[in-house]
Amino acid sequence: MTLYRAILRFEEDCPAVTGEWEGNDAVARSTYKAWIGLYTHDPAVVVQFVADEENGVRRVLRKWVVDREVVTEPGDPL
Repeated sequence: MTLYRAILRFEEDCPAVTGEWEGNDAVARSTYKAWIGLYTHDPAVVVQFVADEENGVRRVLRKWVVDREVVTEPGDPL
């Protein structure tokens, strides 16, 4: 089963605050969006929405950095 994560870093490559939801992307997406609204006033903040597959592959679905969102998988709805 896929483990969905919302990941918040106050600086790139620093320790992270992480929320994890197994098989439930809706809560992870909601948390990702909430963290963007709460914390991205600081340009150093990085917020990610990722999916960790059972086979060990991590897919970064969305990433927010310095006032813009990067969608890494085309068609990923939010």
